[in-house]
Amino acid sequence: MKLPFLAALLLTTFPTLAQTPKPAENLVQYAHPIVGTQRMGHTFPGATVPFGMVQLSPDTDTISYELNGKYNPKVYEYCAGYQYEDKTIVGFSHTHFSGTGHSDLGDFLIMPTTGPLQLNPGTADKPQSGFRSAFSHKNEVAEPAYYRVKLDDHNILAELTATNRVGMHQYTFPKADEAHIILDLTAGIYNYPDKNVWTFVRVENDSLVTGYRQTHGWARTRTEYFALQFSKPFRQYGARNYAKKQAYRGFWGRFDQAHNFPEQAGEQLRMYFDFKTEAGEKIKLKMALSSVSTEGALRNLRAELPGWNFEQVKRQGQEQWQQELSKVTIQSPKRVDKDNFYTALYHAFLSPTTYQDVDGQYRGLDQNIHKAEGFTNYTTFSLWDTYRALHPLFNVVQPKRNADMIQSMLAHYQQSAEHMLPVWSHYANENWCMIGYHSVPVIADAIIKGNAPFDANKALDACVTTARQQWYDGIGDYLRLGYVPEDKSGSSVSKTLEYAYDDWCIAQAAKKLGRPDIEQEFSKRAQNWQNVYDQRIGFMRPRLSDGSFRKEFDVLSTHNQGFIEGNAWNYSLYVPQDPSALIAKMGGNVRFVPHLDSLFTMHLPDKFFAETEDITRDGIIGNYVHGNEPAHHAAYLYNWTNQPWKTQARVRMILPKMYRPTPDGLGGNDDCGQMSAWYIFSALGFYPVAPGSPEYALGSPAIHGATLRLENGKTFRITVKNQSDKNVYVKEARLNGQKLTRPFLNHQDILNGGELVFTMAGKPSEG
Repeated sequence: MKLPFLAALLLTTFPTLAQTPKPAENLVQYAHPIVGTQRMGHTFPGATVPFGMVQLSPDTDTISYELNGKYNPKVYEYCAGYQYEDKTIVGFSHTHFSGTGHSDLGDFLIMPTTGPLQLNPGTADKPQSGFRSAFSHKNEVAEPAYYRVKLDDHNILAELTATNRVGMHQYTFPKADEAHIILDLTAGIYNYPDKNVWTFVRVENDSLVTGYRQTHGWARTRTEYFALQFSKPFRQYGARNYAKKQAYRGFWGRFDQAHNFPEQAGEQLRMYFDFKTEAGEKIKLKMALSSVSTEGALRNLRAELPGWNFEQVKRQGQEQWQQELSKVTIQSPKRVDKDNFYTALYHAFLSPTTYQDVDGQYRGLDQNIHKAEGFTNYTTFSLWDTYRALHPLFNVVQPKRNADMIQSMLAHYQQSAEHMLPVWSHYANENWCMIGYHSVPVIADAIIKGNAPFDANKALDACVTTARQQWYDGIGDYLRLGYVPEDKSGSSVSKTLEYAYDDWCIAQAAKKLGRPDIEQEFSKRAQNWQNVYDQRIGFMRPRLSDGSFRKEFDVLSTHNQGFIEGNAWNYSLYVPQDPSALIAKMGGNVRFVPHLDSLFTMHLPDKFFAETEDITRDGIIGNYVHGNEPAHHAAYLYNWTNQPWKTQARVRMILPKMYRPTPDGLGGNDDCGQMSAWYIFSALGFYPVAPGSPEYALGSPAIHGATLRLENGKTFRITVKNQSDKNVYVKEARLNGQKLTRPFLNHQDILNGGELVFTMAGKPSEG
């Protein structure tokens, strides 16, 4: 009797002994930045914080965009600067895109070296011919907010971490009388000899350097400033200008600018800073960025990283990642499920990226300096990709950030000489990449889902103005004919289909805001998809300006058939705003379901995608191209037929084929988080087929449960009963105890909090 009594007394006297909460699970351990760095994923492994302005990461080669005056296809492998199969590292630069299919950035490359000074990077096959170094993946660690690698040729341990606007380096040197840190201002991603417009550097004192460079690339007028501080004074420094000789050089020639001269200017500069080091000595660097000025960079540096405690910065960065990853906690007995899920969530929270100084100032599209009032300004809008699932994901788990991103888009619109919302924009530039006007579904989705803490009517006006720009990419013909004619504008079918969807989004927002004139105009335009459907063959098909369908046509080819990054088989399913009408047009369930089945089961010969770098065998299942975006909704279309269980089977088949926690674990470009967002939604059991609608289509959850902690303070739980690899079919789904009679979920159901319970089975439920 004594022990139970004593236990009861302890619990009564010290209740915290009984109520000590279980420590939160470390979710950072499951997020692997190395995933997607091999082959087609185009991710980077380096250090950054959620939505951070700095992405400090290794670059493994310096492939030129141009070869003998033409595009060099090899450069495509280096969209993120890093390829897992490479054996050397050229250095560590501070800006990178994640998962894109085109590129830019790679600013301010740093490389520590020992021995005789070398100021050219050398070649991959002969790394000792330059300052690059061999490395081994055995000596490489990539974690959220932390990267480490041993530079074998220089016997230097390199470690990287970051705050939002500052990259921090820590280099552990051997004993060396000749130790150098190189600042390469010529390096860049998708580089070419004339990409640097101008570079300027000031050596402020023996440990502080400031400057900027302006580049002409994907962003044709991009200016980035920096402030670089060393933890140890350098003994001496120097510079070399690799630019072609100019006709006019002024009177600077009277100075020895190559050695210890504090001001440098030119198109192609490399700087070096010399040290003597003891064995095991650590030299630390802090590189702050700004789009505004060197003064802004210094302000960012002092505000975010005033000290030199590398481990503290790393810890704080990983705490930020833990906080963001904890917005969704999942349950699964399998480590691979957590690895895949939190790696996807990590990649989804990399971009869009912060684009303002700590005081709110940023460079605008008009190249003037603006100040974000009441919102955080963002950049890196890969909207042709991310409107589909990434921004809808943000409306669930990052609504405040998503609203700020939209306000950033509206600021872009105000600063635009063309009076257009962003198409694909980064670093105060519109690069006009891809098609459509897909800021529209992002804005409409937020309005429809009640996440519009901005002037929604002004936002709708911006959408309407953008959609009426007849000079833009075939819109004039689209309005006149009801479709984009292929003889006037390439990728005409894709443009017609995507314009029609965007128009539907405008109509939905107008309806929500009580604007019947706009709703009527754009509801009519949203029907234009029917004008490129050829009833005789059952596929979308390019039409000419005389009204006829083009005769030369191959439904499997991805090249010159009226489509962009896809073929007719995939794009003919792209009517996300009205799948029921599409199914009826294609002959109803009896014809549509076998057609959709064939997408996943047929074989697509290599010749049909040999002419595009965006589509490879890695991302293809049958003729379904998961490695590219246009068919991301296709597996969910069975929900509009009499066989919705096929969606469940397809989703559970796609997930393990296209996502693995390995360097080559992505079946295509991650595209600024879109591929990852597809995984997150699908693993949870639902997907936004048509952003701009409050409905999600149900699929088949791949986890055992999840808890979504919403910004409104509510909690939405997902519980999965009888889960297994074989039980891929949903026998029943209940929302807060009520059985769902349709395979759909409403956004408000999530915001209200509660519980969605899936009961799984090994056979489809046909009731």
